[in-house]
Amino acid sequence: MGMINWFKKKTYPEFWTQYLANFDHKQNTNLDTIRFVVFDTETTGLNTKQDRILSIGTIAIIGNTLKVSDSFECYLIQDFFNSETVKIHGLLKEGSIDKIKERDAVIQFLAHIKNAVLVAHHAAFDVTMINNALKSLHLPKLKNKVLDTGNMFKKTKLDTSKMHFSLDDLSLRFKIPQHDRHTASGDAYITALLFVKLVSILKSNNSKLTLDDLSRRHDRIGLL
Repeated sequence: MGMINWFKKKTYPEFWTQYLANFDHKQNTNLDTIRFVVFDTETTGLNTKQDRILSIGTIAIIGNTLKVSDSFECYLIQDFFNSETVKIHGLLKEGSIDKIKERDAVIQFLAHIKNAVLVAHHAAFDVTMINNALKSLHLPKLKNKVLDTGNMFKKTKLDTSKMHFSLDDLSLRFKIPQHDRHTASGDAYITALLFVKLVSILKSNNSKLTLDDLSRRHDRIGLL
């Protein structure tokens, strides 16, 4: 009987099965028709081992057009509270904002992103935070392809003076208004505008630009 248990297939909750089903068919690779979902997480800090997600914000892009109607925002109930980071994100433990459990945030986020190509600025941090939330639910990591606007900027070769460029650096450089900076939705919107500008620059340098050309490298990426 024990032998049979070894070969038992692990069962996952329905919401994860539905998420995986989005990847059953060959994915679209045409940059003009791919659904990109730009996302950002606000967190209790920058320690991926200890800190937790406070909020998630997204906005979709198709054909270099921001789809405001295709966006997502949620705030999480805070079991862990770091008063030092409130001055950055402004989210208090209590307050009038409706908050949901981490599990519900994950379910809603997965239902929203489906098989989209994810985009974030210094994406390693945000992806790790989402994967940590998945791990706490005993689920595997995200399956989506991920692009990093920090790495994409390096590909333009416009400036090699620094190893890492913050979202503030690049939004100032490209004259992107910093409304709602350090909110998840605000930062996702700023990153989306940056992404559109970077794709335009890279296309002007390479008329046959592909998704692979935009892909993130595996070198270390900064967090800010």
